[in-house]
Amino acid sequence: MIAQLTGTVTAAGATWVVLDVGGVGFRALCTPAVAASVRLGEPATVATSLVVRQDSLTLYAFADADERDLFELVQSASGVGPKIAQAVVSVLPPAEFAAAIAAENVVALTKVPGIGPKGAKKMVIELKEKAAALGLPAAGPAAPGAPRTAASDWRDQVRGGLESLGWSSRDAEAACERVEPLASENPEWGVGELMKAALRSLAK
Repeated sequence: MIAQLTGTVTAAGATWVVLDVGGVGFRALCTPAVAASVRLGEPATVATSLVVRQDSLTLYAFADADERDLFELVQSASGVGPKIAQAVVSVLPPAEFAAAIAAENVVALTKVPGIGPKGAKKMVIELKEKAAALGLPAAGPAAPGAPRTAASDWRDQVRGGLESLGWSSRDAEAACERVEPLASENPEWGVGELMKAALRSLAK
């Protein structure tokens, strides 16, 4: 299993990144926050998880091992695939997910696109013991985002990232509108911080 990669970033999109490791380019799907935190031409280290299917091998990248462990844990619940697991990591930090499972907080879990009340209850039942055994630590500080350029750039990246996670174009655009004042008040914020702010606004 490929658990970690360190290499030079050669390309990145709203939910993917390519790392050149010793002349080999590894393309990995990732959360919008991770994609926004890397910089082209600079080194990056990501925790990874390889999802093996009969007809494909797909690599997923994460900010740290805790996010990767959460991604793999969520998929152990019946009916949950990589897409929903990646959405969980994007919306709920590992510590918040563990707390929601422990408290049987269905409302918190249904903030994730693709998880309804019934699925959330099922997830609580199936993952409660596993989440406790995983021993996820308290959430640490957020990773710095990539530098901002034009206003339209961050909007396009945030909107595209939200849509890739399952929100409608209308919801994604509304989230960008709510984040706009924060972007103006905090010019030093990168796309990663703005994406997290947009996710928080949608989770309310």
